Amino acid sequence: MLENMDHEEHFRAPEVVRDAVLGMSDGLTVPFALAAGLAGAVDSSRIVVIAGVAEIVAGAISMGLGGHLAARSEAEHYETELAREWQEVEEKPQIERAEVDEILRSYGLKAEESLPVVEALSRRPKAWVDFMMRFELGLERPDPGRALKSALTIGGAYMVGGFIPLLPYFLLASARRAFGWSVAITLFALLVFGYVKGRFTGAKPRRSAAQTAAIGATAAAAAYFIAKWVA
Repeated sequence: MLENMDHEEHFRAPEVVRDAVLGMSDGLTVPFALAAGLAGAVDSSRIVVIAGVAEIVAGAISMGLGGHLAARSEAEHYETELAREWQEVEEKPQIERAEVDEILRSYGLKAEESLPVVEALSRRPKAWVDFMMRFELGLERPDPGRALKSALTIGGAYMVGGFIPLLPYFLLASARRAFGWSVAITLFALLVFGYVKGRFTGAKPRRSAAQTAAIGATAAAAAYFIAKWVA
């Protein structure tokens, strides 16, 4: 029975994961480095918290708007190419038929095998245009709500990640005492985040975890020692 057959499992939301990874990665790293730098210059957790929260809000808004604009540009590019492809199908059908044949040949089909497909597509303009968009231009129709989802995902992930390094500064009055806890908590979070990211993206999880933690630690160390030197 068909319902009992095994089905391949494929991850269906790569764009959401990409946005979440982008927001969380920067959210863990930038506020961590900022808090470390301030802790190297002053011993007031209140100052670190005020500056950190301001940076998290500004960063989340900035990155969310960036994701929104990028998704809007992607959608506009698709619509422009779609209109051009419709025009070419209507005004230059022979050239478009030849392009379909060339695409099919690139997949190993022979002339007698590709011809029926070319003929079938030429009788279905919408399917023909969709075929050209996907296989000639490599473009997929974007989700109509992609821009808003991208903005909310990136901005939300940035805020979630950003508050992790600040937690000890909320609880301890001394920034220098909170700094050690912030380092420990954030490095652990970076290791976990890097491991999970590696599992989703197909990279080696342990290597991804180590690389993510190393980047965050390097940024924080640089900010801390520069602030100590300047102060």
